[in-house]
Amino acid sequence: MAVPTRHVALAAVLFILFFITLWPTYWPASGTLTSLNLPFSSSSSATHGSYSSSEFASSVNASERANATFVILCRNSDLRGVVQSVRDVEDRFNRKFGYPYVFLNEEPFDEELIRRVSVLSAAPMEFGVIPHDHWYAPSWIDEHKAAEARKKMGEDGVIYGDSLSYRNMCRFNSGFFFRHPLLQKYRYYWRIEPWIHFHCDVNSDPFRLMQDHNKSYGFTISMYEFQATIPSLWATVQDYAKIHSEKLNPHNALGFISDDGGANYNLCHFWSNFEIADMDFWRGDTYMSFFEFLDQRGGFHYERWGDAPVHSIAAALFLPRSSIHFFNEIGYEHPPYTHCPINEERWTSGRCSCNPAESFDYDGYSCLSRWEKVVGR
Repeated sequence: MAVPTRHVALAAVLFILFFITLWPTYWPASGTLTSLNLPFSSSSSATHGSYSSSEFASSVNASERANATFVILCRNSDLRGVVQSVRDVEDRFNRKFGYPYVFLNEEPFDEELIRRVSVLSAAPMEFGVIPHDHWYAPSWIDEHKAAEARKKMGEDGVIYGDSLSYRNMCRFNSGFFFRHPLLQKYRYYWRIEPWIHFHCDVNSDPFRLMQDHNKSYGFTISMYEFQATIPSLWATVQDYAKIHSEKLNPHNALGFISDDGGANYNLCHFWSNFEIADMDFWRGDTYMSFFEFLDQRGGFHYERWGDAPVHSIAAALFLPRSSIHFFNEIGYEHPPYTHCPINEERWTSGRCSCNPAESFDYDGYSCLSRWEKVVGR
């Protein structure tokens, strides 16, 4: 039997009244949502208030987190790429874990970048300026010689060969970022760059894995360096090792970076645009003396030594190989290369958007198979 129209209308009215009555209970007023966003000022830091009712609030207690942070070196002009990267980090990992961010720049961040980035996460964010001496060439560098070297590399078509800013960045990442005042309160860091992608959910905490299992360095992609950028690096490493042989770890991973017991460098390195690592290793006497030895030789400016081979050589020589970890489960892309979990179970549980068939892992330019040989996999 058909229901009278007047009954349908009455039911609709009652439903609307009921919905209006309960709306404030289940959905916060717009003023409440707005109050969660920081007022943006010229301050060098921005810290969001916590709000457990938000879908972006951390589901992990602060006491369960490691003493760790994300580190993003970027410029104001990188705004779109930074937004993309932070959004990916939050969607795939940090909305559940709530780790803080530290953004570093050789000049002050503008209000637009701070405003745009700060709304992306409930986690604390700090924005810092790199000290002048940490970014620019040291006093012992012959500027004319360095300029001539850049010109020659540019003419030879070496990637970033004529770039001064790239050299500044590589030297900073090799020996200074972990000394920045904003990072002194942290032990572990996860390096993030603009325009990267995370293709899989990260359901467990990589920082806690590092802490709980005595790991010091973590990577996703490894590859060969361009020989033209580091012609004298390995000879300099050998000079250091002769003077400080006691610093070489007896359980090192020399086999990853050399095929002949250290006579030559095979150019393999961990691609450092992704790294999760223990800053206590970089801050320690062994690495600091190694970096300062390299820095005095001038290769960051007279050649184009990158932080990737510098970090990788140090980790391979001075750490036990058991403390270096391959984060296989983290689907990561830094164009043009992608690491995608090949294991079907990992790929499925991570809801990965990447194609395992396109993973860089066993590409002819990848060094992963060398690493697996070193660790017996």
